[in-house]
Amino acid sequence: MRKKLGAAVVGLAVTAVSLLATGSASGHGYTESPISRQKLCANGTVANCGNIQWEPQSVEGPKGFPEAGPADGAICSGGNGQFAQLDDARGGSWPTTRLASGQSHTFTWQFTARHATTDFRYYVTKDGWNPSQPLTRASLELQPFLTVPYNNQQPPATLSHSGTLPSKSGRHMILAVWTIADTSNAFYACSDVEF
Repeated sequence: MRKKLGAAVVGLAVTAVSLLATGSASGHGYTESPISRQKLCANGTVANCGNIQWEPQSVEGPKGFPEAGPADGAICSGGNGQFAQLDDARGGSWPTTRLASGQSHTFTWQFTARHATTDFRYYVTKDGWNPSQPLTRASLELQPFLTVPYNNQQPPATLSHSGTLPSKSGRHMILAVWTIADTSNAFYACSDVEF
């Protein structure tokens, strides 16, 4: 009996260590280009981020944006309260990625768990939006400037695709939404940019 109990404890310990080593049992994906807020937290560029620093891939929320999905003010966290630091505008001080207005850009996603995918959609803030306030639908152009269909296929561990950036100037935010085909969720990534 002791040997069986000991083997069970060792098995559970190995499972727990494996889950900790991967960062999350339910991890999924985030954008690296342009760099997302969650990646800035994970790589230590931005401090005081809470749990997202260990789980940049876990910003999952209801799909159907903009008609459905996370509530206004909680879009960058995917409506997930444990990642609310992503919704904190920090007075407009999040680091930005410089982008060339109206030019082609290669968007890059990093995945830790790959799902059958409907599409990837990219939204940008309207001219005159306030970067010191949490992101809302009213601050976004609600038509994506880029949609990349993925036909229910599973992406590789790293995926890049190119598209034309909108004609903008100054500070903006790009919201990337990865819509999952076989669940009721999507993944959200906010990137602060300067055109």
